[in-house]
This record gives sequence, C-alpha cells and structure tokens, in this order.
Amino acid sequence: MNQTLIILDFGSQYTQLIARRVREQKVFCKILPYHAALAVIAAEKPKGIILSGSPANVYGPKAPIPDLRLFDLGVPIFGICYGLQLMAHVLNGKVHKSSKREYGFSELVVDKPSGLFKGLPKNFTCWMSHGDKLDRLPQGFVSVAHTSNSPIAAVANFQRKIFGVQFHPEVVHTPLGSKIIANFLFEVCGFYGDWTSKAFIRESIRKIRREVGHSKVVLGLSGGVDSSVAAVLIHKAIGKQLTCIFVDNGLLRLHEMDQIRSIFQRHFKMNIRIVDARKNFLTELRGVVDPEKKRKIIGRVFIEVFDREAKKIGKVNFLGQGTLYPDVIESVSVHGGPASMIKSHHNVGGLPKKIRFKLLEPLRELFKDEVRAAGRALGLKSEVVDRHPFPGPGLAVRIIGDVTESRLGLLRAADWIVIDEIKKAKLYHQIWQAFAVFLPIKSVGVMGDERTYENAVAVRAVTSQDGMTADWARIPPEVLSRISSRIINEVRGINRVCYDISSKPPATIEWE
Repeated sequence: MNQTLIILDFGSQYTQLIARRVREQKVFCKILPYHAALAVIAAEKPKGIILSGSPANVYGPKAPIPDLRLFDLGVPIFGICYGLQLMAHVLNGKVHKSSKREYGFSELVVDKPSGLFKGLPKNFTCWMSHGDKLDRLPQGFVSVAHTSNSPIAAVANFQRKIFGVQFHPEVVHTPLGSKIIANFLFEVCGFYGDWTSKAFIRESIRKIRREVGHSKVVLGLSGGVDSSVAAVLIHKAIGKQLTCIFVDNGLLRLHEMDQIRSIFQRHFKMNIRIVDARKNFLTELRGVVDPEKKRKIIGRVFIEVFDREAKKIGKVNFLGQGTLYPDVIESVSVHGGPASMIKSHHNVGGLPKKIRFKLLEPLRELFKDEVRAAGRALGLKSEVVDRHPFPGPGLAVRIIGDVTESRLGLLRAADWIVIDEIKKAKLYHQIWQAFAVFLPIKSVGVMGDERTYENAVAVRAVTSQDGMTADWARIPPEVLSRISSRIINEVRGINRVCYDISSKPPATIEWE
C-alpha cells in the first residue's frame, strides 16, 4: 500500500511543481482542493500534508481557508508561502501587508539547522514571491531562518511537526529546495521513498482488477504514449477482458495503422478492432473553426464510435483512457480547486456529460515522464515510449480553421518531414514535441519563375520536462533550412514555412 502525501491547493501556479518535486523523491502524493472535507483527507491516511502558496491574502474577505481541524490530525504539515501565512493566521499569529514586497532572489540565513534545514549550509539563495509579512509567531513556534527583508522567513513547531517557509523551495530558483522538501518527507514524515514504476504497476493492477471485476473494458488506442501505456497496463491486469478500439478518424499521422498492428496485435497479442470512421469525423467537423467546438465534437464522436463498437462485443461497462495529470489540470480546476481552466482535452473536458461507460483511467495522476517510465517497466519499446506527445483530437487542432481532407493531406506530409529531419539530426530525444501546424492563409511565392499563391505552415518544436511549461527549441538553422526546403519542394500546395518561437506560458504547446 502506498504511503501518501497530500498537497492542499490554494490556487498557486506552483502547486503542480510541488507535486513534481515530491514525486522525484519517489514519494506518492495527491493534490486536493483546500476546501476538501476533513474526512476525505483523513481517508487517504496521509503521512504528511503540504499547504501550497496562493495569490490570495490570509486576511482578505475571500481568503481560502481549510477545515482548521486539519492541524489536529497529528500529521506533519509544511506550509509554503501562503501556507506559512495561513498557519500563522489561524493559529493566532499575526500577518499583515508588508511595506516592502520581496520578489526574486534572496539570501536566506539559517538560524536553526535542524528539521527542514538539516544538513544544509548556513546561507543559501532562495526565491521569494510575497507582499505580506509574518511578524508574530503562534504559540509553540520558533523562527528558524530569516532574510534581510523577512525577519521570520521560516518557522517550526518541532513538537507538533508543523513547519513553514516564506519562500518557494519547489522552484529551480531555490537550488537547495529539493533538499528542503526531502528533509520534510524523510526526516519529519518518515516516508520510505519506495514509490517506483514497478510499485505503481503492482498497485494499479490490483486496483484495476478490484474495480473491473469480470466486466469488459474498451479502450481507444491511438498509438501515442498515453493510450499505449494505459492499454498494456490494463491488459496486464485483465487480459482478454480488454478490447482496444483503434479509430481511424482521418486525423492521424502517417503510418499509424501499421505501427498499431505490429506492436499491439503481434507483440502483446491484444484484442484490437480497427474502425474506419473517417467519414463520421470529417462530416461532423465540416465548417467548424472554433477549437473548443472541435474538441467537443471529436470527444462526442469518439464516444459514439466506442458505443457502436462496444455493442458488437457484448455488455461493456468500462471505457479505458490514457488521461494524464496535465490533461486534468488544464481541463478543469485541480480536483475542484481554485486554479483556472486552460482548455478541455477530448478525453477529459471534451467528453459528453452523460456516457454509458464508467471511466477507467489508471494514469490519471501521472506526469508524462512517469508514464514513460511505467511504459518501459511494462516492456514497451522506445519507439512508443519515447514518442513525442500527440493530441487526442489529432491533426484537427493543428489545422487552424476548417478541417478538410485536402488540408489534412498537406499537413500530414509536412509533419512527417519535420519529424524525419529532426530524427536525422539526432534531435528527436532532445525535443519534447515537434510538429507542423496548417495556417489558414495563403501567400504569394515564386517557383520555377512562376507566381504561386499557396498555403503556409508553421513548425512548432519545444523543450520541456512535463508539458506544464515549455520553451521553444533552439533547432540549428541548417536543420530548419532543410525542413523548410523539403516541405516547399515535396508538398505541392505549400510555399511558405514559419518557425514558432513562443514559450509556454504565455502560449500553449498546441496552437488550439
């Protein structure tokens, strides 16, 4: 049974980053909204709780405040930034608006080198981002670190195992932040650090078997990393009770069908139904230019196809999906928390409100790198596990505007060239995601001394660790030159290639 750490989300942009830092220590954690019922938190039997930061003020009229009985559970608690101020505020300390904000790098001076700071140097750099100040400690607490602007930059109640820091140990700008989090996990909470890919697989198989019983499951297999790992994991748990449905929706990359047959039918001996639904999808998408409508339509049609195919199998109770943590985070507030929605994903927010299947999502709380690690442990080859992410709605959200067969053909060919050249340059595994985007414009060009008026595509390539943030990839100019030259010369109908140099945020990785 996993040892669990709970992170309460108060709306911080860094909440998911806290989770990443905890997972890196091989400790399982879950994010719950700050207003989660005490019974829900207690049911997880947490060995520790972290309170996230927040853009709110603890003394404001709409300040996010949890059930205060949280502090009586006898579980170690670690408050970060707002989490520190919250603890002080509700435990009869004092927090007020500071006359001088503290934002950016600060020099932290450790006054008591124990607890969170065990084994750390006396002085080190940390990252501050706050405009409020703690100036009176609650009873039983002591100050354990300070900066020039914050006399109380870290606090501790060693008896109750409650700690707090005013800075952000989860960001890379606090170089020793991971060590601080590790001290809380291992020195304070007593975690074992045994949450590995193999442990996740064992626990997931147990949960899947318990949840599914003798029922049948259908799963939409796209050939991407997420659905592939989900398929192999569910198949390992229930074998022939799983039927994978590969839907040719007309929105796929080149050679998808061949790869699916080779890997899953021949190697893993899985039940796979290949369905030609190109006409269904393209008919429904005709004339639709709004990206959210595209996603909703694709989600609905997928369910309709699954429903039709599932009826041919017999009674099917479950729909398996490769939903990941970033999908959930970006589609809705974090488990009902105060974070804002960015966009809906076809396998989360894009699903109809009423479907006749129960959802089976064994990867729902994993980040992409954790999914890849699980895939390797399950025996999937690098050609699948290390494949660049591909959106559930496929090429439909890489065509800006109307989705047509002719545009899909142009984009598919251009996209193949992008990946082919990146692989030839041995850059594929250094880049998180690379692809072409079809732009809804035409421009004038000259080819063979003749005027052309043809389409344009943008090349998008980013580097990232988990897809939550990303930077545009610095692809060598000579590689970009080859990509552009090949697309213009080999894909009749395209005469202009652009390169996207936007980072996430403010842009997203996909254009739609």
